Amino acid sequence: MIRLPSRITLLFLLLLTCCFAKDSTAQSSKKWKLAWQDEFNYTGLPDSTKWSYETGSNGWGNHELEYYTARRLENARVENGMLIIEARKEDYHDAHYTSARLVTRGKGDWQYGRVEVRAKLPCGRGTWPAIWMLNSKTPMVWPDDGEIDIMEHVGYDPGKIHGSVHDKTYNWVKGTQKTAIIDVPDAMEAFHVYAMEWTPEKIDLYVDQRKYLSFRNEHKTYAEWPFDHKFFLLLNIAVGGDWGGRKGVDDSIFPQKMLVDYVRVYKEK
Repeated sequence: MIRLPSRITLLFLLLLTCCFAKDSTAQSSKKWKLAWQDEFNYTGLPDSTKWSYETGSNGWGNHELEYYTARRLENARVENGMLIIEARKEDYHDAHYTSARLVTRGKGDWQYGRVEVRAKLPCGRGTWPAIWMLNSKTPMVWPDDGEIDIMEHVGYDPGKIHGSVHDKTYNWVKGTQKTAIIDVPDAMEAFHVYAMEWTPEKIDLYVDQRKYLSFRNEHKTYAEWPFDHKFFLLLNIAVGGDWGGRKGVDDSIFPQKMLVDYVRVYKEK
């Protein structure tokens, strides 16, 4: 005979469910102190004391179609309180598209902390915006020295935000990368805060107050955890590429922009 649970048992199960739901979506309870920021409350080129440009084509091995430039009016500028990274359909050097890739290397390099980027993403098939981090070591060897993808979005799969961690053991070449997806249906129409919290023990990724990936230090070797070194931040829009161009590029969508309201980096108090 099946016994129905008592009222006390039902109440306990309800409370347990609520606790787990809260834990999976709540923002970190850590206390943070602001250590670096760009609020983009100016007009013109991105602040040269905080940002540099990486220029060139072919996406450093991703077979991207754009040429990354350092041009203000066309590809990277600050206006109306926003950083604008713009991808355009135009012939430039050996490419048929242009975009920008901004980096903080040598001007903002951090070991542990919380990174927040409030942004609105471009849309359309062929766009591939990213907010990510690489090891500041010189020379940097990929994937051995690590990569943290705080946010990636491919235009052919709108509203799906991807977060990933790569290293020598866990990476996309082997198909072993640690990755997760979260639904953000209005990511192209509204601003959201894409965030990472990084400690000696783990890396957590968030959209707004929702944690959707946790990568833990296994305390094995550098191959599993190269994340005890300084990393720098990158912001870019790729066009096409091995992933972003998997279903082709819709030339009718350009120009496309990623708008960034602010970038803030915190250290734990």
